[in-house]
Amino acid sequence: MLITTGADVAAQTRAYNRAMAETLASLPTHYELDDPPASRAARTRGEGPFPAPERVAEGQDRTIPGRSGPVPLRIFTPPVVNGVYLHIHGGGWTLGSAADQDLHLWRLATAAKLAVVSVEYRLAPEHPYPAAPDDCEDAARWLIAGARQEFGTDRLTIGGESAGAHLAGVTLLRLGAQSAAFRAAQLTFGAFDLSMTPSQRQWGEYNLLLSTPIMAWFYDKFLPGLTAEERRRPDISPLYADLSGMPAARFVVGTQDPLLDDTLFMAARWEAAGNETTLEVVAEAAHGFLQFPLTVSERELVAQEEYLAKAVTD
Repeated sequence: MLITTGADVAAQTRAYNRAMAETLASLPTHYELDDPPASRAARTRGEGPFPAPERVAEGQDRTIPGRSGPVPLRIFTPPVVNGVYLHIHGGGWTLGSAADQDLHLWRLATAAKLAVVSVEYRLAPEHPYPAAPDDCEDAARWLIAGARQEFGTDRLTIGGESAGAHLAGVTLLRLGAQSAAFRAAQLTFGAFDLSMTPSQRQWGEYNLLLSTPIMAWFYDKFLPGLTAEERRRPDISPLYADLSGMPAARFVVGTQDPLLDDTLFMAARWEAAGNETTLEVVAEAAHGFLQFPLTVSERELVAQEEYLAKAVTD
């Protein structure tokens, strides 16, 4: 099912995009700095186009056993829990943190009545592929085995944004038949072909949080030394996987996102494999638009809350 939204407020979205592009043009890009630890620290301090992340008291930190050592989690448990959402953050497998979205995740937890478990997976280049997928898979298997004991329910959902959507898709594939433990996936402006879809290749240097050179830099950090053909392996690029037996999924992307084709192609293959699929394309929205002060952003946050809430109550 394809849904198109945001046309009625496209002028607002376009104006914000123009202002953001002007701001980003005055700042060095990630590939120009080429120092992921410094970029992470700057983000934490709020140096850049967005304010410093705000932590909420309701978030709790803990670790679980993983194949390569403890896997940190950030957990939000609302007063009423109807299900659990395994959240995987974005940041190009190189940046970001499970603690960067406390306000959003606590809002989601309370609105959808979901315990939210966000994975602090290992980041590249210090920990290249397959470290991040391994950590996310370990967290998913921990939830499958123990969610009822931990949260009083085994009604599970999964999702993420950008690289997080990619890792959510990879996690479901790695689970095989156990992916059926998850009732639904929310996959938001994800990267599903790390050898680059046409929209990625043709985007160019125009920076709306992403550009072709920025994506190439992320891939080189996450997948050092791999050729384009090697980057099409299903565990790396889930667009090329056998998608049969996957849970219901809701895909979302904006028309001004270099990853537009990734979502269009992945949603088509997801549905063709016989899985329940919803595809929403947001007029003029850029990559990462959920964090922007826009009408389309608020609408999408509400839509995600409703989708995930319904998945654990139907």
